[in-house]
Amino acid sequence: MKTTGNFTGKADIYAKYRPRYPKVYIDYLFSTNHLKDDRIVADIGSGTGIFSRQLLERGLHVIGVEPNDEMRKVAEQSLNQYSRFSSVKATAENTTLKGNSIDLITVAQAFHWFDKKAFKIECQRILKQKENVALVWNSRDLTSPVIKENEEICQKTCSNFKGFSGGIEETPEVFSDFFKEGKYEFKKYSSEMLFDYEGFLGRNLSASYAPKKDDEEYERFVYLLTELFEKYSKKGKIALQNITRSYLGNV
Repeated sequence: MKTTGNFTGKADIYAKYRPRYPKVYIDYLFSTNHLKDDRIVADIGSGTGIFSRQLLERGLHVIGVEPNDEMRKVAEQSLNQYSRFSSVKATAENTTLKGNSIDLITVAQAFHWFDKKAFKIECQRILKQKENVALVWNSRDLTSPVIKENEEICQKTCSNFKGFSGGIEETPEVFSDFFKEGKYEFKKYSSEMLFDYEGFLGRNLSASYAPKKDDEEYERFVYLLTELFEKYSKKGKIALQNITRSYLGNV
């Protein structure tokens, strides 16, 4: 299934409204993988460079691998001040990177789009011996009433909606199959994110399944989200419970 074009037309809104990852997670990634500023990280499915930026800010060399032209162009423009950033037009399954050259592979908010078997083989090819793959998602806490109602709106109005992050957190066997001998380290970090109306709407519209302006369901989608914001917001802000899920191991 070809998924390269899923975010075409959404690069700017994605870059503007998608959240960064918690500092505690970045600290964990550095300490567990003994990362230093001479290390090379391949950020696969790097999109608009949100996660790449956080690694670059800590001094790493980062190669962003992204097949979508619009998303990749936004990353290249926003990260051009970092001399240690390079950008490659390629897929997760065929990165074109040199074999045995990468100290860590990161995948932020993208693994659910990949051909898992082909990506695993590519990881084994480009990683240095015994180095790790880190998969991470910022996902919504489905026990929260506002997020449950947000999910119901998506189910009503988004024909391609299959759950937040493609519902991947509901299929743990995917991770057992991907990591070597089914072994990986799982970490979870909970946080609260505050959005004003524009940010709340933008976060929803940045999703791959969200309708675009010329789609039939766009106005209904926005109307229902506006109602939801008015129901739960306080002093112009709405609180969304976020869970950062991390999966780390050898492949």
